[in-house]
Amino acid sequence: MNDMTPIATKPKDWETDQEVRWCPGCGDYAVLKAVQRTMPELGVRPENTVFVSGIGCSSRFPYYMETYGFHTIHGRAPAVATGVKLANPELDVWIITGDGDALSIGGNHTMHLLRRNLDCQVLLFNNEIYGLTKGQYSPTSRVGTRSPSTPFGSVDRPATPCAFALGSGARFVARGIDVHKNLPSVLKAAHAHRGTAFVEIFQNCIVYNDAVFEPFTAKPNAAANQLWLEHGQPMVFANGSKGLALDIETLSLKVIDIIDGDASGVIVHNVKNRAVAHMLVEMPFGPFPMALGVLYDDPAPTFDSAVIDQNRQASEGKLPDLQKLVSKGQTWMVDKEPRAE
Repeated sequence: MNDMTPIATKPKDWETDQEVRWCPGCGDYAVLKAVQRTMPELGVRPENTVFVSGIGCSSRFPYYMETYGFHTIHGRAPAVATGVKLANPELDVWIITGDGDALSIGGNHTMHLLRRNLDCQVLLFNNEIYGLTKGQYSPTSRVGTRSPSTPFGSVDRPATPCAFALGSGARFVARGIDVHKNLPSVLKAAHAHRGTAFVEIFQNCIVYNDAVFEPFTAKPNAAANQLWLEHGQPMVFANGSKGLALDIETLSLKVIDIIDGDASGVIVHNVKNRAVAHMLVEMPFGPFPMALGVLYDDPAPTFDSAVIDQNRQASEGKLPDLQKLVSKGQTWMVDKEPRAE
């Protein structure tokens, strides 16, 4: 049995001696530091922690965390992480992936991880481009994105990671920004959730897709275009001058002005409201702000706990005998010798 007693650590305890090899200015550095700063606040042990990644720039992450880690193959991190968790359910499993790794070749694996609800944390670094393979458009690239594979501009309609997660049955969905001070609080909320916690992190690729998120991440634009959600609090932004309300006629969200601090018409955020979470992740940016923080958090029984319980029942003889199950019902024999014509 692993020792799960909380211990005191420092960020340095989670850093390896490996040279961090990302492009200078890459948003991955900020995410790495946020995770290393957050781990001590969780009270967890490095020897009980595993980071599993696929392929892509973000997937170098396990090399830089002083924990156990697997750098797996393209899109298959969820499959490996599932095996790790089922083999040793006491391990704290984190999946590091990107928009291409998780939503293109790995889309099917990501979907099944979410619907099964394995107890783990998924950090999806979304830079809306394939950075490792030199700038091809990815499943989240916007229409018109010019890249080596789309020199005239992409005509693909992009996927929305959080909408994909909700549609796949995710029970925890959140968003953060690589360099934002609130990212550690989002990571802590994800870790506290029992089940698959899906976190999309907007991450700047300074080489192949620089400043694509600047309309809401740049300091001059942040207040007006970032909506940080907090359970039980009104959905207000723009320094409290605007908020989101529900249009009863169309059953959709709308932006309203807040006059004299009266937010009575603004929706109060409820992390268990799945319908509103869908609306939040599909709001078109521009007319609406970017919804950030914990959008949805409604725990359900986990896949690993169900497997453990099933194995326990089997070991106690409470489940039917496998041979009896195979032999039950219609059976037949195949003649060894061919029949005469």
